Order: sequence, then structure tokens, then C-alpha cells
Amino acid sequence: MATLIFSIQMQPESRQGKIKGLFSDIREAIAGTDQDFTSGRLSRAIFLLSVPMVLEMVMESVFAIVDIWFVSRLGPDAVAAVGITESMMTVVYAIAMGIGLATTSVVSRRIGEKDPDRAARAAFQSIITGTVISILIAVPGSIFAVDMLRLMGAGNEITGSLSAYTKIMMAGNIVIMLLFIINAVFRSSGDAAISMRVLWIANLINLILDPILIFGWGPVPAMGIKGAAIATTTGRGIAVIYQLYILFRGSKRVRIAAAHIRINFRLIMHILRISVGGIGQNLIATSSWIILVRIISQYGSVAIAGYTIAMRIILFALLPSWGISNAAATLVGQNLGAGKPERAERAVHITGVVNMILLGVIGAIIVIFPTTFMKLFMDNADVVQSGSTGLRVVSLGFIAYGFGMVIVNSFNGAGDTVTPTWINLFAFWMIEIPLAAFLSSRVFFSEQGVYTAIVIAESIMTITAWLFFRRGKWKLQKV
Repeated sequence: MATLIFSIQMQPESRQGKIKGLFSDIREAIAGTDQDFTSGRLSRAIFLLSVPMVLEMVMESVFAIVDIWFVSRLGPDAVAAVGITESMMTVVYAIAMGIGLATTSVVSRRIGEKDPDRAARAAFQSIITGTVISILIAVPGSIFAVDMLRLMGAGNEITGSLSAYTKIMMAGNIVIMLLFIINAVFRSSGDAAISMRVLWIANLINLILDPILIFGWGPVPAMGIKGAAIATTTGRGIAVIYQLYILFRGSKRVRIAAAHIRINFRLIMHILRISVGGIGQNLIATSSWIILVRIISQYGSVAIAGYTIAMRIILFALLPSWGISNAAATLVGQNLGAGKPERAERAVHITGVVNMILLGVIGAIIVIFPTTFMKLFMDNADVVQSGSTGLRVVSLGFIAYGFGMVIVNSFNGAGDTVTPTWINLFAFWMIEIPLAAFLSSRVFFSEQGVYTAIVIAESIMTITAWLFFRRGKWKLQKV
């Protein structure tokens, strides 16, 4: 009895202690932590990495939402111009993410091996690689912007005055490239809080500049959609300057010193070899989105506008979950570097389940209230109806997406970027694209066929990834 009374008396204090511990962990995660992620309680390591990574991805999704919210005030053609441009910019995102994946696998492995010097050398070579590639994209991208818009099926209004948005985004793609690569350095080393703050800065500047430059304020003239491109590029550019300052002058896990500023072609080729798989898997996935936009474009600007807004909302919902999957990638890389493959595998299982639960809840909310979300961006009844259909259908697959993105990122964290490439090739090119064309033209006779194909393809991708993961070959990957 005395034991029972003592236990009951201690329960409130125990709960209070757990609550205090939770808030303490949240503060540590946001402020930055010195935690060694290759030892200690795995659940705490996942929490400390996931919190800032989720917040970082929330900021990235806010970036997309803020732009489209302001641009939607300019009408369906302006929204369609942003949507088509974003579909073309997916090539830039694919390359940036591919190099970022290679950076994550190399830097996390070196940190796991307790070799920050080699991690810094790899980080510098990744930055140089991304800079050169972005220049090669910027020149032809800005010159032939109008031609690319025509190729994507854009009308005369979009290829005319609205093409300024495309030209600026293509010309300034270097800020996207470096933002992804340098944030990958911070995340993979365990300094995820830095990546989070970088996106906060970029978003705050974009949020301030968007209405000023788009609609005009005081002496600043209204620039329309051109102002949106300038605001976005400026926000990201200032964030990159902050990244470089921390990387070269800070005192975090990875710091680039004068000795690291050397061109190492052998290391660049090593990073590029790993990047090829990462770039390939992202190009396959994102190019499929370009083709989906082309399929939807046959149903007019209303369908494209509905698709663009719906996908921005979906992106807003999915990016926080990418934060959790990024935590899994970092833990896999560091623990493989530390010679602890079983701990790496347990990290994937835990984060996968957490991601499924999170996206399951978010998906249910979107399925129930799709029209409410669409009306936040546009009052046009036809656009709202089209986008609501997309939201409801695509959100049905959120539980599968949640687990699948963790599994795929675990391969990348291990340095195996080839397996996800083949998985994406199978799911997106062999299933999603032909299925979207068939369902939209022969079954639904509308853009709903495209949305249905997305859910089916993503679910098949998750099942396929899980089957490969269970084989365990990723544990033997050398980086």
C-alpha cells in the first residue's frame, strides 16, 4: 500500500517532469544541439533532428504558398504562368536536390566517422559544383524562356508580358541551387537548426517584398508577376549570404577554412557520381510532373490554375514530412559511418511510422475540407472546383506517401542513390504518365484522371521501395 501511495503521489511530478523535459528538448532542437546522433536514446535523436527539419520544410512550403496567394490576385493566367514556370524549374530543383543528396550522404558519413575536416572539404566541392551547373542553366534558361513556355503549351498572354517571371526565375536559379546544397551540409552534420533559420530569413523577406513589388507601395511601382519573381529571388539570395557566412565564419560542426578552399576534381567526381542517382531520381519524378502539366493543359487555363494551387497546397502538407524523412537520412548516414547499421535501420522504422501517422491526419483534413483550402487562394468557382477534386483525390494517398518518402530517403542517406532512381523510373514513367494519359482521356475525360494516376503511382512506389529496403543491401554501401 505504501508503495502504491508513493507511486500515486509521484505521478503528477513525473508527468510534470516529462512535460518540462519535452519543452527542454524542443528548445534545444530549435536553438541547436551538440547531441551525438550515433549514440544515446534513438527516439530523442530523431526528435532533436526532426523538429528543426520539419520547421524548415514548413518554411519552404510557406514560400510556395505565399507566392501563389499573392499572384492569384492577378488572375488565372498569372497563376498558370507560375505553375508552368515551376514545372520547368523542376529541372533546377532536381539537380539541386541530387547534389544535396550526395552532400548529405558524404557529409553525414564523415561526421559519423568523426572526421569534420573531410566533411568540410566535401561541402566546399559541392558548393563549387552547384555554382557551375547553375550558371550553365541560367544563361540559356533566361534567353529561351519564351520558347520553353510555348513548348509547354502556354497561351499568348503567358508568353507575352507574364514571361518576365520565367526569365527572372531561370536567371536567378543559383540561389535555389546553393540554398539546397548548403542546407544539406547543415542538416547532414546535425546542425539542422541552422537550415531552419535560413528558411525563416528567406520567407520573412519574401513575405515583406511580395505585396510591395507585386501591387506597388509608395514610390515602388506595381510590377505584377515580375515583382513576385524578384521578391522570391531576393529572399533566397539573402538567405544564401547568411548560409555562407555561417559556413565560413561560424563555429558549427562543419566550418570551411582557408585550407579547404581548393578545387579537388577527384572529390567533385565522387560527389557527382553519387549525385547522378539523386539527380536521376528527381529528374524522373519531376519531369513526370512536367508531362502531367502538359496533359492537363489541354483542358485550359482553369484546369492548370486549379492544378497549380492544389499542388501548392499538397506541397505545403508534404514538406514537413520531408523534414522527418531528412532526419532519417541523416541518422542513416551518420550511424553507418559509426559502424551501427542496426541503429540506422531502427531509425528508419520509427520515422516511417511517425510520418505515416502525421500525413494520415493531414490527409484526412484535406479530404474533408478541400474547397475551404482552395478558396483561400482564389474565388473563381471553376478553378476552386477543379483544384478541390485534385486535393481530395491526391490526399487519399498520404499514408502511403509518408512511409515511402522515409524509405527512399534512407537509401539516399546511405549513399545508394541508384535504387531510388530505378524505383522512380518504374513508378513514374512506366506507370504514372501512361496511366494519367489513359485515365484523363478515356475514363474521366478530365484532369481527374491525372490526379488518380498520381495516387496509384505513388502507392506502388512505396511498396516497391519497401521490398528493396528489406533486402538490406543499402547497409553495405560505401561512400
